[in-house]
Amino acid sequence: MVSFHSILTGGILAIGGLASSIEKRAVDPGPVNGDTFIHDPTVVKKPDGTYLAAFTANGVGLKTSTDRTTWNDIGAAFPDGASWTTTYTNGDRNLWAPDLSYHNGQYYMYYSASSFGTSRSAIFLATSKTGASGSWTNLGLVVESSDSSNYNAIDPNLFVDSDGKWWLSFGSFWSGLKLVELSPSTGKPINSNDLISIAARPANGGAIEAPYITKHGNYYYLWAAFDKCCQGVDSTYRTMVGRSSSVTGPYVDRAWTPMMEGGGTQLLASHGNIHGPGHPAVFTDNDADVLVYHYYNAAGTAQLGINLIRYDNGWPTVY
Repeated sequence: MVSFHSILTGGILAIGGLASSIEKRAVDPGPVNGDTFIHDPTVVKKPDGTYLAAFTANGVGLKTSTDRTTWNDIGAAFPDGASWTTTYTNGDRNLWAPDLSYHNGQYYMYYSASSFGTSRSAIFLATSKTGASGSWTNLGLVVESSDSSNYNAIDPNLFVDSDGKWWLSFGSFWSGLKLVELSPSTGKPINSNDLISIAARPANGGAIEAPYITKHGNYYYLWAAFDKCCQGVDSTYRTMVGRSSSVTGPYVDRAWTPMMEGGGTQLLASHGNIHGPGHPAVFTDNDADVLVYHYYNAAGTAQLGINLIRYDNGWPTVY
């Protein structure tokens, strides 16, 4: 999701080392059909081989697919609303930027409650045995931010490392993207004050959000969105990536510019009738790692984007 700051500062291109790291090539989304509207998507492959997606919507929207191509709406995670979030949403039922994963025989969903123009925000956790609409149990507050925090507790992503440690990345604008270690038994921070800064854009109005961490080989990859979301055909969202040998960073781009200094290698950007491709999420399938994101079509409607990922000399490329 995005804060009001993106409307004010979005669209500003990076400078210096970042400019040299941009891959200037157009990549079209792969084929999708059915119920293709989506915003801030996350996808998990279910144990039965089908797919479950969640996205920004009233009560968190859900979709399913049997083949990763044709998608069907199945209702909301919280069809009766989520009253525990309205303190942060000013009464709005719209919940932002969920993150889905499957562990310990159940689905975990971290999701955001906020409103535009404020960092008074919160991330909550819910679990479900099936992932179906109405089956989700709220487990409460995970991280929150205030008007004076200088960070924004939205856009969560859970990363479970091979050593068994759980990490939650999150953040939007202000001082950038954060990382906090979670207890695997509770899914909540071991110490909520122990936040690690992993990326920022101090020279670009702070225009970074939507972190997502993956691991391939010896490297950790930090995916993120730069610039302006949520403006239809005027959106300038871009999908960026950096890497590190440690989950806690430092993350750098292909030009070795630190992501804490605005670095990031561009993988997707606007071209033709593909506007603002961003808010990346990644999952592993039988054929490849898969990147999902949203973009706006020529009518200004948010659509599901799907591409595959390959790795060239330790750097991801989408196709």
